[in-house]
Amino acid sequence: MVSPLPYQGEIGTIIRSLGCCPSEGELHDLLAEVEEEEPTGFIRFERFLPLMTKVLLERRYRPAPEDVLLRAFEVLDKQKRGYLTKEDLTKYMTLEGEPFTQDEMEEMMSAAVDPDKNLVLYKEYVSMLLVEDH
Repeated sequence: MVSPLPYQGEIGTIIRSLGCCPSEGELHDLLAEVEEEEPTGFIRFERFLPLMTKVLLERRYRPAPEDVLLRAFEVLDKQKRGYLTKEDLTKYMTLEGEPFTQDEMEEMMSAAVDPDKNLVLYKEYVSMLLVEDH
C-alpha cells in the first residue's frame, strides 16, 4: 500500500515546488479531484500522480512572466522609488484580491525583504521568483 500524502497546505507546497502557480481557488479545485469520498485529511499518491502528470504536461498554472510581475509591483509603487515598505506590501497582499494568510505573508517576507534596508526591493525579488522553463 502506498502512503497517503498530507493534505491541502502541504500539497500546495508540493505543486508550487514543481513550478506551478495555481491560485488558492485552482488549488482547491485540484484537491477536489483527488480527494477521497470520505475526507481523511490525506490524499492517495496513486490519485495525485496522474492528475499532477497531466497538469505538468499541459503546462497549466505557469507563473507570470518577469515583465508582468514587475509591472504589478510598479503599480503598487506609486512614487516610483523601486521599493515597497513591508507594511505597504503586507497591506496590499492581505486586503486586496485573493488575500494571503499570515503564514504565506511570513514566508513571502522572509524572501522579499532586504535584510540590510528592511525594504522590498522588488526588481531583485522578482528575479528570485522566476522559474526557469526547461
